[in-house]
Amino acid sequence: MKLTIYTDGGARGNPGPAAIGVIIKNALGNTVAGYGEYLGKQTNNYAEYSALISGLKKAKELGADEVECVLDSELVTKQMNRQYKVKEPTLQKLFIQTFNLASAFKRVCFRHIRREGNKEADGWVNKILDERR
Repeated sequence: MKLTIYTDGGARGNPGPAAIGVIIKNALGNTVAGYGEYLGKQTNNYAEYSALISGLKKAKELGADEVECVLDSELVTKQMNRQYKVKEPTLQKLFIQTFNLASAFKRVCFRHIRREGNKEADGWVNKILDERR
């Protein structure tokens, strides 16, 4: 079964209060999961990776064997597609965790979209951060 995972992570201030947003859709485009989570004080890139990690774990729980990961983080997308090196030590650990989770699927791809195309996942980030005020 193929699922599409839309993820977003954000921090207000960098670092600052951070949260993730995850939307998972089936092949028909129906949302099968949508949620957000507060991360505490983190960087934006930490939040972006955390969202992707959470989405991959949830997709596995839902029984996916194929996933398309759609992110508005160009950095994380290019790092996962091996176009950029991961130099920052904290991000290196998150990259390895993400890579290991991704290897559990028959097929996985990472695709970048503009922020405007990721409104649902972004909405969860903002909802969680607004609630924490």
